[in-house]
Amino acid sequence: MSAPERIPPRSVTTAELLARGELTVRGQIREASNAVLHCSVSHDGQEALCVYKPVRGERPLWDFPDGTLAQREVAAYEVSEATGWGLVPPTVLRDGPYGEGMCQLWIEGVPGSELLALVDAEEPEPGWRAIGLAEVDEGRTALLVHADDERLRRLAVLDAVINNADRKGGHLLPAEGGRLYGIDHGVTFNTENKLRTLLWGWAGEPLTGEAVEVLKGLRETLGPSGALARRLAVLITAAELDATRARVDALLDSGKHPEPSGEWPAIPWPPV
Repeated sequence: MSAPERIPPRSVTTAELLARGELTVRGQIREASNAVLHCSVSHDGQEALCVYKPVRGERPLWDFPDGTLAQREVAAYEVSEATGWGLVPPTVLRDGPYGEGMCQLWIEGVPGSELLALVDAEEPEPGWRAIGLAEVDEGRTALLVHADDERLRRLAVLDAVINNADRKGGHLLPAEGGRLYGIDHGVTFNTENKLRTLLWGWAGEPLTGEAVEVLKGLRETLGPSGALARRLAVLITAAELDATRARVDALLDSGKHPEPSGEWPAIPWPPV
């Protein structure tokens, strides 16, 4: 059986395909904590692979309202698109075989792109950024590091805006053409500070000029009459939208990457 036609990420055709195409379940991704179905989607002679996460398959969480993770995934995509960085695969909210859920273009990761490592050293080597010490064996620790990569730095800014509570290594997908995508954004946009990530390597350092300009654009489009604000208003609560605006303002006011608050575990574990 031939593979489905590969659809260019972020195109209008892709969004229409995901939103209106016929979903066919091919299998389930078993290691996921919530129901994650590997599907194909076809519409008007085109076909692609995708991930479908039905709301009814979401496991309840103590700190997020039930049945809202799919909307948060779509909201993360909307913010990513507004930055112009295209860091989240095309994602829509739609009905499917098991009810309403999130549908996202399947991204085939490219092997051999090392972004995380454990090293027996006190300081990272050039080209790497320290995250923190990790216990690897009983009584032995190693330094957890991530690549000093501009794509990761952009993703760190996006995570700070959307308040990502679970940026693990397995949520980083290097793709063809040097692209990097982040996936699994269900635990985002909380009104409380819950930033938990592996991308702390730039904590406290000045934001790049590019990031500052992107944040200024987000501030404008998140205004009461802004296009992004209108799109997010149907996906997250008014309080969560206000908190997103406040995080953008805080980043611009400080001019720096955020640092761990100490009020919430800073690093997800296990890191992958």
